[in-house]
Amino acid sequence: MHKIKPITGAFIIAQGLLLAGLAQAAATPEEIARLGNDLTCVGAEKAGNADGSITAWTGKWLGAPDGMELNTTGAHPQNPYADDKPLFVITAANMAEHADRLSAGQKALFETYPDTFRIPVYETRRDFRFADTVCQATLENAKSARVVSDGEGVEGTTGGILFPFPKTGLELMWTSSFFTFRPWTEEYISDNAYVLNNGRINWGRVHSRNLAPPLQPGKIGTTAGQSSFYLNETLLPQRDRGEVNTGMEFFDHAKEPRQSWRYDPGTRRVRQSPEYGYDMQFPGSGGSITVDEVRIFNGSGQRYNWNIVGKQEMYIPSNAYAIHSPDLNYGELLPPGHANPEHMRYELRRVWVLEANIKDNYRHLYTKRHMYVDEDSWLMIMGDNYDARGGLWRTSMVNYYYAPEAQTWQAGVGLYHDLQARSYLAFNLVNEQPKGYTLNQGGLSPRDFGPEAARRAGR
Repeated sequence: MHKIKPITGAFIIAQGLLLAGLAQAAATPEEIARLGNDLTCVGAEKAGNADGSITAWTGKWLGAPDGMELNTTGAHPQNPYADDKPLFVITAANMAEHADRLSAGQKALFETYPDTFRIPVYETRRDFRFADTVCQATLENAKSARVVSDGEGVEGTTGGILFPFPKTGLELMWTSSFFTFRPWTEEYISDNAYVLNNGRINWGRVHSRNLAPPLQPGKIGTTAGQSSFYLNETLLPQRDRGEVNTGMEFFDHAKEPRQSWRYDPGTRRVRQSPEYGYDMQFPGSGGSITVDEVRIFNGSGQRYNWNIVGKQEMYIPSNAYAIHSPDLNYGELLPPGHANPEHMRYELRRVWVLEANIKDNYRHLYTKRHMYVDEDSWLMIMGDNYDARGGLWRTSMVNYYYAPEAQTWQAGVGLYHDLQARSYLAFNLVNEQPKGYTLNQGGLSPRDFGPEAARRAGR
């Protein structure tokens, strides 16, 4: 059992930071003036760190990098850093030398798999930028965005980052989980591998469609109506083939909670799934992850008190192109214990550390959670989840890469480790699929989601 340990390391605490609560603190004129100057237009520090181990942000590319053609959407990602080699590799033997820049979950993986787990560290690459419309919407949010409905909703400008200067845990949670700038449309068939401690793999396969109308490129709007839609059709395992889960999200969970429906191929009926989320088992995961654990955290944060711990330099998965290569087969990628480290890429980056603690009179499988948010993209990259006895139970990471066709970052394979069962889930694999993630192609509308869409998909 891994007990909770305090986060260590030199923290760069934002001046004037309020660590908890619902207090609203709009960005000051001095903060706003920094956007696009010493900070990127979404609030990340442009400068590298003191010793140069974090490089300065260049923002030299929007869309396809120099020397590379724009991907046909649906192709597997091209790696602009294919010639990079690791600067060094962290192992169980030298972990103590890097402890201040490792999460509790990473340390636990070294302790659990001392002979095989490694962290190959590459040069920090900060070469991509957001489109001007994202910068514009972010600027508007810095001036006026706010949390409403006792933390259950937000009001702001869509098409950008919500709180580039988060003052409370709730502001950071909303910015990095619900209000990220991600592709407008996604469609893909992906494989899910639940790797047991004996090496046996339980396989799943899902056809996923996602739509976020407010994120259509170049669009700037308000937090009204639906924020996003999803539909997941199970293809494997065979016993669940034909099951469909679909739903929609809104900008205020108190006024308009998530709506979800499930089509059961056995009865050929569609039923509403009330309160789909929180610590319900995610369909097709073998109980290895909760619904609100996908992409580290999603949905309502009602059951937790949220606190900003600070900013820290940490080794996190980044520019994760190689792990999605069609030249990499699952047999090589998915040994027992954890994914093959040879195909991972970690970089030293500044992250916001966000903590969630279960509220009195609420329940969840996880009583404490730590989430690590990349400053450049505002995406949750890693998460540590603790059980009711205070033990570190599960640790997770999502491998993001920049998708030129969408001009933003795409969530690739997620790796969800159960430290007690010594198993892990590799989620949203596309290596052995003929196509990768089809992004920003359009062609989806609200009509393609909801109960009627579930009935049509299930026929």
